[in-house]
Amino acid sequence: MKVHILDDWFDTLRGLPCFGKLAEHDVTVWTDHEPDPERLAARVAEAECLVLFRERTSITEDLLKRLPNLKLISQRSVYPHVDVDACTENGVLLCSNMHSGTPSYAAAELTLALMLASYRQIPEQAASLKAGQWQAGVGRTLRGRMLGLYGYGRIAGAVAEYAKALGMEVQWWGSEAGRARALADGARVAESRDAFYASSDIISLHVRLKPETRDCITAADLAAMGPRSLLVNTSRSGLIAPGVLEAALAAGRPGFAAVDVFDEEPLRDVHNPLLTMPNVLATPHIGYVTEDEFELQFADIFDQVNALAEGAPIHMINAEAYSL
Repeated sequence: MKVHILDDWFDTLRGLPCFGKLAEHDVTVWTDHEPDPERLAARVAEAECLVLFRERTSITEDLLKRLPNLKLISQRSVYPHVDVDACTENGVLLCSNMHSGTPSYAAAELTLALMLASYRQIPEQAASLKAGQWQAGVGRTLRGRMLGLYGYGRIAGAVAEYAKALGMEVQWWGSEAGRARALADGARVAESRDAFYASSDIISLHVRLKPETRDCITAADLAAMGPRSLLVNTSRSGLIAPGVLEAALAAGRPGFAAVDVFDEEPLRDVHNPLLTMPNVLATPHIGYVTEDEFELQFADIFDQVNALAEGAPIHMINAEAYSL
């Protein structure tokens, strides 16, 4: 099959062991991002399979109509960026291993890293040292702090383990079903939504972005946080309505934020408030960006390519497209 891999910005996949799974295919790797559907369609016109890097490229009806040779889109995890109905209408099979029970430890580790970096002022201290000014201020410790985890899922569970190992207290909030699972597991759930925000020193968001979770973190939620509290978002920017976090930070509640996700990605605007505000630590959506995570994810993705080539597709999201 003619396989085109999109958005491998650092040409990482060729160097991973799993890349050998594509040895029998004609593979093209694109190391830049092309947002325009017309130009993207022109560059991948011969593709029979598109391999996606998570949500870096949106698969729209406009794009699919321009790709008559396309048979398969292979990716991993959730697919809010893919128009599944349009895939089916155009006879394109979407395969995505939902990796049930397997958290992204890379994302959990980055969440912990952002908490530590923010509390210990690591970027500021390093910059001060390089500027010949020695120490830049006095940080805070995580031990004894209350970590509020919003969303009772796999990644949040890993973060909770790391936090407890550091001596932090952990409490939970989220959907009614999530809170019920947490209580059934003996976890600590806040008395109320307001109490969750008001009593947490750090709040970390771990919720999938779906229509029902979009904008689920409100201005009132953030206003309930303390003036020295920290909001961490390594999940999705759309959980908070556009501009709400920036306004809350400007008002001083929460006092700080550490974010790895943005409304527009890749974010190139150096004047974006989340990049210029002094109380924000920002990273460029690197939560899952490790060699280890890529090997795990793309081994699954390439298995899906081979399965279709062998006439026995796996992890089908729209199986009806295969029967068309």
